[in-house]
Amino acid sequence: MRLSSPMSLSLGLMLSALFSPIGAAAQDQPSAPPVVGTWAGKLDVGNGMQLRLVFHVTAEEDGSLAGTMDSPDQGQTGLPLSAVTVTGDSVRFEFNPANAAFAGTFAADHQSIEGQWMQGPSTLPLTLTRSEDQAAPNRPQEPKPPFPYRSEDVTIPNTAAGVDLAGTLTLPRGEGPFPAAVLVTGSGPQDRNETLLGHKPFLVLADYLTRQGIAVLRYDDRGVGKSTGVYATATSEDNASDALAAVEFARSRPEIAGDKVGIVGHSEGGLIGPMVAARSPDVAFVVMLAGPGLPGRQILTLQGQLINRAAGTPEAIIQHNTDIQNKLFDIVEAEPDPKAAAPKLLAALKEAVAALPPEARAQAPDQTSDQALEAQVAQVNSPWMRFFLTYDPRPTLEKVKVPVLALDGEKDLQVPPKEDLAEIAAALHRGGNKDVTTELLPGLNHLFQHATTGSPSEYAHIEETFAPEAMKIVSSWILARFGPGS
Repeated sequence: MRLSSPMSLSLGLMLSALFSPIGAAAQDQPSAPPVVGTWAGKLDVGNGMQLRLVFHVTAEEDGSLAGTMDSPDQGQTGLPLSAVTVTGDSVRFEFNPANAAFAGTFAADHQSIEGQWMQGPSTLPLTLTRSEDQAAPNRPQEPKPPFPYRSEDVTIPNTAAGVDLAGTLTLPRGEGPFPAAVLVTGSGPQDRNETLLGHKPFLVLADYLTRQGIAVLRYDDRGVGKSTGVYATATSEDNASDALAAVEFARSRPEIAGDKVGIVGHSEGGLIGPMVAARSPDVAFVVMLAGPGLPGRQILTLQGQLINRAAGTPEAIIQHNTDIQNKLFDIVEAEPDPKAAAPKLLAALKEAVAALPPEARAQAPDQTSDQALEAQVAQVNSPWMRFFLTYDPRPTLEKVKVPVLALDGEKDLQVPPKEDLAEIAAALHRGGNKDVTTELLPGLNHLFQHATTGSPSEYAHIEETFAPEAMKIVSSWILARFGPGS
């Protein structure tokens, strides 16, 4: 689920969860300042969240420069830079796969570089300093080989959409056929492991479920990793089409019981699971992990309020942010043409910024610049956001007749848990579903980690990736209905 920023509903400048490395095009710089080495800095992406970026620059025999980039908090290392350029005291690192670059100026002692991180239309300040290599975050739950199960890289065709999804199928040892879970990620471009801030929740969950005797299929979102297609234009409807293709692929495997294939979806994936189950009789069950049970507009409004309140934002500013959101949402809902809506959205944001006290604007210049406002407009006006804002999951839930398990963390600030679970249960019961289980898990956040406040700013700093008790509930629930002898 996307996060809210202090200005409206943006994810901020969160780096893509998965970069697709390409070859670096180093440039000849025989008289360059001493840029060779390791440079590290922290990117402030809003809501108290910071992402570490680390650049490793090397010199080739011919004097040209090359480099790689790490995002330790997202578990990404060794991503080849597209170009490293030094001109006088100016330095520029380019990373074309994410439409991103860093441009800065050396300090007099060449021990730091003051500059800007630019990604798409957005710009954020970033200072790099010479540093030792950054250690990867400690993730004790991340499974290591050898594994007591079979793992196979697969290609999942979505013929109707003309997309091929790259995935991993894990199969328990033994005769089978096994029940199976198709894992569906949350919003934003996600790889098959749902990599986020150094965590790989779906890798940990797939390992756990497969060890319990459940086959698991997980895949890169379209346009991500090795999957084809374009993510930027995809809506939840498109993602549901991909999830259905994954279900059909799992059902085609002889090791899997075709009548025991379900969907386990996290966040937006918890929205998609019921969409697919309501349309296809081939889905045997649905597990909603922090899946929305409220309309998208209501979710985003509550999300912004909860996250800002946890960050200590004054109530007056929280209300101001809510007012801005409502103005933007009203424009999107009233104007179906994105091109016509864009100037109206930008004007509304500029009016809101102008109404802020001067000291407030001075405290957040990176969030009130024209570039930042245009980035906000692009996100709220995107196909995904337009669909999500107006989508009410409750009528779909009323059509779901297969068993449903809905879990929420009690400290979830992205999908308000109590309101969410109540709406999910009510909708399913209205539709006559006879097998509905909802549970609020104490102390867990949106990622199902044990947390202090539940704020997204904690995600990267928590070593735990997925609470064992949550995974046990999922596996026990599936096996009770679809395990051996069921």
